[in-house]
Amino acid sequence: MEFAELIKTPRVDGVVLHRPFLPTVEGTLCLTGHHLILSSRQDNTEELWLLHSNIDAIEKRFVGSLGSIIVKCKDLRIIKLDIPGMDECLNIASSIEALSTLDSVSLMYPFFYRPMFEVIEDGWNTFRPADAFKDLESMTDEWRLSDVNKDFSICLSYAPLVAVPKDIDDETLRKVATFRHGGRFPVLSYYHKKNGMVMMRAGQPLTGTSGRRCKEDEKLINATLRPGKRGYIIDTRTVNVAQQAKAKGGGFESEANYPQWRRIHKAIERSNVLQESLIKLVEACNDQTHSMDRWLSKLEASNWQTHVKEILTTACLAAQCIDREGASVLVHGTEGTDSTLQVTSLAQIILDPASRTIRGFQNLVEREWLQAGHPFQVRCSQSAYSNTKSRQEAPVFLLFLDCVWQILRQFPCSFEFNESFLVLLFEHAYASQFGTFLGNCAADRVKLGLLEKTVSLWSWVNRQQELERLTNPLYEANSLVIWPSVAPQSLLLWEGVFLRWNRSSKCLDEAYEEMVHIIEYNKELQSKVNTLRRQLAQLETEDPLLQSP
Repeated sequence: MEFAELIKTPRVDGVVLHRPFLPTVEGTLCLTGHHLILSSRQDNTEELWLLHSNIDAIEKRFVGSLGSIIVKCKDLRIIKLDIPGMDECLNIASSIEALSTLDSVSLMYPFFYRPMFEVIEDGWNTFRPADAFKDLESMTDEWRLSDVNKDFSICLSYAPLVAVPKDIDDETLRKVATFRHGGRFPVLSYYHKKNGMVMMRAGQPLTGTSGRRCKEDEKLINATLRPGKRGYIIDTRTVNVAQQAKAKGGGFESEANYPQWRRIHKAIERSNVLQESLIKLVEACNDQTHSMDRWLSKLEASNWQTHVKEILTTACLAAQCIDREGASVLVHGTEGTDSTLQVTSLAQIILDPASRTIRGFQNLVEREWLQAGHPFQVRCSQSAYSNTKSRQEAPVFLLFLDCVWQILRQFPCSFEFNESFLVLLFEHAYASQFGTFLGNCAADRVKLGLLEKTVSLWSWVNRQQELERLTNPLYEANSLVIWPSVAPQSLLLWEGVFLRWNRSSKCLDEAYEEMVHIIEYNKELQSKVNTLRRQLAQLETEDPLLQSP
């Protein structure tokens, strides 16, 4: 298919661009195979370059011979284009609708994009499982790297290499895969250097109504326990949902077959509920009625902050089991590709200082999202404005980033990256010139040939000038575990994503100044706390009576 076949009117002069809190711009609108471009001869005016893949929905309006197209984007901005001539407006709208809903992944912009910057570091080779395993080997010899899934025949959504207990052979893994949803047998997610406890992730066990049992599965997860220790299974579903899953062939681990493991159920909502929540949240944020009560009521009704709290609470629970209880943890929901990954990755943010660095966070996204099989292609195919019937779309990754932002806001000196890094990841997950978030799993990315045909987002991010923009100037390396508050007053609306297109630059400047003052105060306070901790540690070493029992 040629893109030219979809472009009925490639160029229109005299188009007026309207954006909230910005002056109108008149210029020439051009359509290419992948971009909507508006250029103007007005002084100090930047060109608008909008990827068609970033367009979530459009609306057409007509007044006489003047037509308007309202473009609603996946990054949540809304722009209006006034186009002279009804035919031109209809043609432009028809072309945008066709170009923004291409079914073939290979026709998307990352396959045509050629970087204008020098690729110093190939992001596709930056975070490989074999390299991560070398770090694990330096801490323990109890795990091995298995290539049982090298051809994706065991599990389509897993990477070719996975870390498993050293005493478990590949034949056992194959049997366990038949007992877990989607073949997602338990694999290592995180090793806690402090006490040697681990966190694993998997799909739900396929026990069904008959209570099917798999001794190989029991052997695998028991192999992670230390003598005399118990473990925790954190099921991200309610007891009722887990019970209902049995009727469909799913289920959960019974205490009779897993006596060394305590099962805990948490209530993290499924994808369809999350998508509806996002739609209601964005609708509330775009509400132009200036009634604070109405706005707060709509915000609460969206339940977005409730979802943030549920996810953070479950992640804190997993981290607490590992760090404070000294127990290993297995996390799963149903498929193991959504809420499971939210919990395992956030628990690592809490426990592991390396995950709070720029490169460490990239590594986390690679390991716990991309290589772990989160279906980005379907989850991020639509955002909050699309008029088409929701299928598998859900803001799972956006919710994870929101949770990270909540922790970053509470511990502003403990993260090497700033809010801009999180916003960048949100934007590129939904529409990008890079191939990083294309496909639904590692098998898809191999089939599409992304490593050979596209550029990695990390190649762009790890350039010196971009790193400078994304670095938090207040960062001080903190080796401690950080425990975020999940109290309602501690969790705020992420304005940098949900309100950034709805505020004037003056409001932004004032908010930024206030944030700087708060951060400086928190930095001073944290410094005093650290000094007190050092003094207390010194006293404990000098006076035996003060030492912990």
